[in-house]
Amino acid sequence: MTRHLAPLLAASLPIALPAHAQDYTVEVLQDNLDRPWALEFLPGTDRIALTLRGGDVMLWHPDGLVELSGAPDVVFGGQGGLLDIAAAPDFAQSGWLYMTWTGARDGGTTTHLGRARLDGMALRDLDVLQAVSPGIDSGAHFGSRIAFADGHVFAGFGDRGFKNFGPDHIAQDLGSENGSVIRLTLDGDIPADNPFAGQDGAAGAIWSYGHRNIQGMTVHPETGALWVAEHGEAGGDEVNVIERGGNYGWPLASHAVTYRGGNAFAPPHQPGDGFVAPVFHWPAGRDNHNPPSGMAFYTGDAFPDWQGHLLVGNLLHRYLALFDEDNGQITPVARLLENRNWRIRDVAVGPDDGFIYVLTDGEDGKLIRLRPAG
Repeated sequence: MTRHLAPLLAASLPIALPAHAQDYTVEVLQDNLDRPWALEFLPGTDRIALTLRGGDVMLWHPDGLVELSGAPDVVFGGQGGLLDIAAAPDFAQSGWLYMTWTGARDGGTTTHLGRARLDGMALRDLDVLQAVSPGIDSGAHFGSRIAFADGHVFAGFGDRGFKNFGPDHIAQDLGSENGSVIRLTLDGDIPADNPFAGQDGAAGAIWSYGHRNIQGMTVHPETGALWVAEHGEAGGDEVNVIERGGNYGWPLASHAVTYRGGNAFAPPHQPGDGFVAPVFHWPAGRDNHNPPSGMAFYTGDAFPDWQGHLLVGNLLHRYLALFDEDNGQITPVARLLENRNWRIRDVAVGPDDGFIYVLTDGEDGKLIRLRPAG
């Protein structure tokens, strides 16, 4: 059924930040979104594509909200459902929208990566490019995020809550894309220069592995490097810069501790351990758990003091983190939207206005916009 919901344009009072940050005003553009997960500006239009975890793809524009037909069938439950959405680099010509979602597979459920063409108010020609193997009977840690770099599509997946914390953990198994970043051609083929393409017993789509649960992914606007944010166990949440063939250590190296008892279950990352260390990690401990979500580099003109900074959503502690980035390292600067009690699910920078657009989580999710005060 197609729904037309009127947008909201009620601006809050300006929020004053410390001297190192800029004042901003918050506008709620749309509320009453049922468990939204991702937002994506559609190039060449004034529309934003939104996914709702229950299985709907919506188009928001200043006049309202419309549901598209033709969305993939999803298995909704636990942490699963319809997840990320991303417009192809040639969207203006091809109309392709790439999506990730939870679907059935032998053994249980798994994360799918696919694409469909936007044709008016319909998604057509749905094509599954990757279904992570194996399917697992679990409702946890599906990931997932999508990004485009070097002419390829990347997607990051979770470890499905696999509890064997030894070397046989599924995120350390090159035969499974669970707990990995994959790299495909835009048509879904495995590139010959992928690090494990042609290796016996390995999944050729894997680009990096040893990840716990990737919830954020973006491309550095100057270097072209792929950055991801992923959940730790209790604390130890990470921001990583992805290297070809890199092993990011989960669960053999981690700054997190166990949920129960607070004991370390692995040594922390250290030089010479054979794993790629995060460029940033939050402290260990359940009280320090800072599960990140969507992320984006700020590239607009509306907030000149934030140019080149990294924005990362936070689900548990409910803020939008602002990091200064310098030569591949990041330093926390401010917590935006703190004390709003909004779980931050995704973030994007408006390509035309340079404002910051944020999607909040939950049964009454909101699309909000941050613009300079005044």
